[in-house]
Amino acid sequence: MNLSTVPVNFTDPINARILAVSEDRIQGFQRNPLGEISRLSGVELPIVIERIQAMVAAGTIRRVRQTLLATNLAQGSLIAWQVPQGKLDAAFDYMFQQDPFSGHVVTRSTDAATPGSNYKLWTTLKVPQGYSMTKHCEFLAKQTGAEHFRLMPAKRLFALGVGHTRRRGMEPGSKSEELAEVTEVQVVNLNDEEWKILTALKREFRPEEIRENIWDARAEEADVSLEKFHAIAEDLNKRKIIGRFSTFLEHVKPLQDGERVTRFNALFHWAVPAGREIETGRQVGRHHIMTHAYWREGGPEFRNVNIMGVAHGTDKDLVLAHKAAIDKHLKEVGIPVSYTNVFWGGRSEIKPSEISPFAYCDWCKSVGLDPDSMKT
Repeated sequence: MNLSTVPVNFTDPINARILAVSEDRIQGFQRNPLGEISRLSGVELPIVIERIQAMVAAGTIRRVRQTLLATNLAQGSLIAWQVPQGKLDAAFDYMFQQDPFSGHVVTRSTDAATPGSNYKLWTTLKVPQGYSMTKHCEFLAKQTGAEHFRLMPAKRLFALGVGHTRRRGMEPGSKSEELAEVTEVQVVNLNDEEWKILTALKREFRPEEIRENIWDARAEEADVSLEKFHAIAEDLNKRKIIGRFSTFLEHVKPLQDGERVTRFNALFHWAVPAGREIETGRQVGRHHIMTHAYWREGGPEFRNVNIMGVAHGTDKDLVLAHKAAIDKHLKEVGIPVSYTNVFWGGRSEIKPSEISPFAYCDWCKSVGLDPDSMKT
């Protein structure tokens, strides 16, 4: 197969049909995820495989992988860092390049000086069960020169799914008829065999690994039969550990042809009365533009905001129009908002957070830490 002649632009009609499904509609564990993409997109399976392979090779798709609901496997948090301006770039590089447990690394700014606007660096962190997120952050602060940090673990999830392709051209205020579902955050314990299978399951696919019987080689890697691999993966799915099979578009950097999937990445903040967080989160999360929506406590540094969410777009005014439509809806349903803000994304890098306790011990030793000293 000569992938160099295959269209790789995300706006190509066939690619757009595939991506509208493959970005975030293949939920849970599927024995034949590429077959599901073919069925839902109406594109024949050999073409689905060829196009995804080509888009990965060209960088249009930055990764293909089975995602996990890592909040149920490891302690996790959004973290805002206050870093001196002169150390910001180096701190960003350290978090992205040197800490395998930091996932999203983003610089953020506000349109005006507001509470929390001095927190310019934002990251996500996952720390395996039994280890301390605070101790991990204290170590990172020493390495980067960060002066303060604010941990904001998710108390509930209301929306989680990128889907940039299907969100293009979406009208402000577009929302589902039903309220968003609420996902509890609860850590699940795994045995060694389950970790071994999960590790093989979640590893990114190289272009040549994207094929019809996609799990055969992963079962071999985990040293179990294919049937056992399927059975344990399906059990992990029932235990709400498996997220979705997904193709992740390169949505931050320009693609080969200079186009961008999206230009603006906005983190919305709302402060609502205590006791109404779940009600508000379900209203925010029902809006189709939201790729993420959570209940997180921002604390006094961020004027006690407690609902946060992320939206992307190619036009800043349109992103703000989506935000205004959500604000209007909250008012219409009788939810008072005492404070709201938008933090705009700047420099951004994304990688899957490592969550294995075995990997955490190895990392501790590699940076001169005693793993036991990092436990809660």
